[in-house]
Amino acid sequence: MFVRMLSALMCLVIFCSNCAFAWNVRSFSKDEDVVSALKLLDNIGADEVFNNLQENSVKIIFYDLAMININYQTHFAINSVDNWGERYILINSRYRGASTEELACLIAHESFHKSDRATMEEEVLATQKEAYYWSILKVPGKFYKPSKLSNRLNTLVCQYNDSTDSYNLIEKRIQNSKFYQNQLAVRERR
Repeated sequence: MFVRMLSALMCLVIFCSNCAFAWNVRSFSKDEDVVSALKLLDNIGADEVFNNLQENSVKIIFYDLAMININYQTHFAINSVDNWGERYILINSRYRGASTEELACLIAHESFHKSDRATMEEEVLATQKEAYYWSILKVPGKFYKPSKLSNRLNTLVCQYNDSTDSYNLIEKRIQNSKFYQNQLAVRERR
């Protein structure tokens, strides 16, 4: 009888401790699509993403990025600070219909933008993490609606997998991109 009670108590403690370590994903967003993506990241133990989000008290929403600047209309997502100093990840509202896995990768990428000024190193790390999470989250055999986002993610995974310690294809992609050259130059001038 004592052994059963002790076993039951140990099971209860283990169950409660597992629940205690789960992230409160609703503290980052109220949007159900975003919450689903965050739950997916939580299920795979993406603590580094949640640590980044928590460190900067980030809120995540869908937003028409063209409202910020017409040049942002084709961006996938941005990490931004509002006029009151609150940090947001703004996912382009064009991608509201994206899969949970794709949204999770965008969130992972943007969570690694922690400084006020973007740097090449930060962009490379964020993009590598985006590719890493897509390599884990993409469900084999699942149909993903063809889009610029799915094409980007698939390309990044190939570059991530084909990179070596001495030749990082994602870093080369970013260094050679006119978009990133302009974006990083603008952010560094601010």
